[in-house]
Amino acid sequence: MTLVASSAAIHDLRHVIRDGIMFGMQYLHPISEDAMVAVFLKTELASARFGPPILAILQRDGQEPQIIDQPNLTNPADNAYRRQVLGEWRGYQRDADVFKDFPPDVRWYRAVATIADLAQLRYINDDYWIELSGGSRLVTDAVARIRQGIEAFQVSNAGFWYMVEALCAGAVFPELILVGKDERSPLVVLEGHVRLTAYLLRPNCVPTTVPVLVGYAPQMEK
Repeated sequence: MTLVASSAAIHDLRHVIRDGIMFGMQYLHPISEDAMVAVFLKTELASARFGPPILAILQRDGQEPQIIDQPNLTNPADNAYRRQVLGEWRGYQRDADVFKDFPPDVRWYRAVATIADLAQLRYINDDYWIELSGGSRLVTDAVARIRQGIEAFQVSNAGFWYMVEALCAGAVFPELILVGKDERSPLVVLEGHVRLTAYLLRPNCVPTTVPVLVGYAPQMEK
């Protein structure tokens, strides 16, 4: 079951006070969980690192890439197949990988975030991102360490700087996917860690607002 919010609720969520500070995240409209699944897969299909395994699943199943890179959200069979692929690839609805302990009832929104909003975000609870951020999971701490040349587990930081170069050259990145318990709780990145890090490494290259998807559930533990 996927929960969505009313138009009145959207209006109430446009500005949220955190620690006495008003942040500018604007919630545009509710979306279905199928829309989140479609964005997640489309983003990773375009990745040089993650795309090939997804393509292999599609080829095995006799499916064309268009089912992911040109998703039709009005087709129930397509939606069901994308959920199946995300389950196999990332553990969606299988209580595994990035969707470990993921609650079944999540309110999803399409929104836009400011650089101030992005600076509040935390990475997912993963060994690499914990190490990169010095244990805090705060993206701002990871950015400070990257600028100092500190690497996590001897993994090069070159990918972040490559993304920064693309950002400052005018590249438009896919939506980040964020999750939290509710509108007044800290948000965690579910998908888009490298893009988020690039935004904070060169905030002067970031547009006034960045598109994001946000999911809320009281049981969210990421």
